[in-house]
Amino acid sequence: MHPALHGFATGAGLIIAIGAQNIFVLGQGLANNHPVAVALTASLIDASLIALGLAGVGAALAASPWLCGIASLGGAAFLAFYGVKSLAAVRAGQALAVGGAGPRGCLPVVGATIALSLLNPHVYLDTVVLLGTVGSQHAGAGRWLFGLGASAASVLWFFAITCGARLAAPLLSRPAAWRVFHAAVGLTMLLLAYGLARTGLAAWA
Repeated sequence: MHPALHGFATGAGLIIAIGAQNIFVLGQGLANNHPVAVALTASLIDASLIALGLAGVGAALAASPWLCGIASLGGAAFLAFYGVKSLAAVRAGQALAVGGAGPRGCLPVVGATIALSLLNPHVYLDTVVLLGTVGSQHAGAGRWLFGLGASAASVLWFFAITCGARLAAPLLSRPAAWRVFHAAVGLTMLLLAYGLARTGLAAWA
């Protein structure tokens, strides 16, 4: 398989999953809250982390259990906070707001996208460690063609879910539908936080 196609297929398989970053990007698309800026920011973060992995950073991180533990526990705390805010939004009956009283300005929502992406260790596992390891199997320029393919998968996915979410927004205009959305987000975040906390503690055991 051509390195770029290999990168696209591998990147799509890892990035297209229900996780904290994807849920946040989807939510901003549903709320029409600077979706293009959010999708572009998430895509650039993924591309940068993929490049770091291909440069050999992933292997160094995987070799340090203490660093993995710190990253996992920090990410668990952040996701737990985000999950509690989403569950609080269910009780408040908020509509067209993601994760509680989320940021509305362009710079704040971009900052939230960066924080939610970089404080989630799953992002590093998928991009830096896994894609970096698989891409390193290609020699020379093939490694970076693999990275371009994986980055293209990220760009297409994030812009697809933001644009698709805007099409689905009329179906979610009722507060009851948003309560279900907030509940699903909150429970997913708390489950992810629990899993990360266990991973972090296991790394230090």
